[in-house]
Amino acid sequence: MNKKLIALAIASASMVPAAMAQTANPVTLYGRVYETIESLQGNAGGTAAEIPRRTRVSDQASLLGVRGTEDLGGGLKAFFQLETGFKPDQNDTGFAQRNSGVGLQGGWGSVVIGRWDTPYKVTTYPVDAFGDLTMAGMASLGHDQGNFDRRDQNMIQYWSPSFGGFAFKLMYQVNEGKTATTNPHDTSGNITYTKGPLYAFLAYEDHKDPSATVKKESGTSVGGYFIFGPVKLGAEYEEIKKNAVSGNDPSKRKEWLASVVYTMGNHNFIYQHQNSKDGGASGAEPSCNSNTIGYKYVFSKRTFFIAEYMKTDNNEQATCSTATTATFPLAKGNDLTGAAIGLQHVF
Repeated sequence: MNKKLIALAIASASMVPAAMAQTANPVTLYGRVYETIESLQGNAGGTAAEIPRRTRVSDQASLLGVRGTEDLGGGLKAFFQLETGFKPDQNDTGFAQRNSGVGLQGGWGSVVIGRWDTPYKVTTYPVDAFGDLTMAGMASLGHDQGNFDRRDQNMIQYWSPSFGGFAFKLMYQVNEGKTATTNPHDTSGNITYTKGPLYAFLAYEDHKDPSATVKKESGTSVGGYFIFGPVKLGAEYEEIKKNAVSGNDPSKRKEWLASVVYTMGNHNFIYQHQNSKDGGASGAEPSCNSNTIGYKYVFSKRTFFIAEYMKTDNNEQATCSTATTATFPLAKGNDLTGAAIGLQHVF
């Protein structure tokens, strides 16, 4: 009997360090559930191309994640994050396709390896009144209609500490798909300034050999917001340049966004305008613009209700539509009207 007690005591003692390590460096579970009910119509003057009004339930980047850190001493920490998206309204999502990686962090900044939103993409989150989500988010017209709204795989990022409000991020996507004739990979970077009521940014990103017809495409974006009292004003301008593999017919797409949010207690009143033009073949330049009015009621730091109405006008060459995960494809020249209500809860 005594031998069994001694063996149990030794086994318990050997388990203590692991248990203490987990307690000292806890793993955090977090997530978000965000759904909208949308009513959309593609207007084409009664022609066959018109999409009749339809209602859909759309997921707005609901997610489940786990993250943690370990103190390595000397001011150095290891960290990890594993984040997966899911659709509460249907079960067709993969696993861990959102921001996931492992890295080191110290007074010099952070380095992460894995899959993450590009520095170009994240700069516009604070400016977009809808946070890059819902049908009226930036990718409906901006970021080359979502082409520069990327979460790259097989990448390395460096995040600097803040220097008096200034900070920067750099990213390089390794060229795993390199061949004798192509070298597909992305690079991205930003510089931001955040202090008090002011936020400003400059971002650049390029994609090498992104397709069989495009040799290189690059985006440059500048913008920010300013808060005075209950009003938040935001603006962003970007240019997207593309060079064909043939070396001919380079194109430039110009896009801009302006937003205003007025806060009164728990109520947020929102207006956002977007415009996109050019970027097509010579003599066939697309042009589109959208106007959205929205209302948000913030129940708490974790839960809000949102309602919005959006109207997008396309010229005969444009196909600008919604920014939701489930797309609403329009024929050229088809306009869009849409209304939505939704609810978000984070945990």
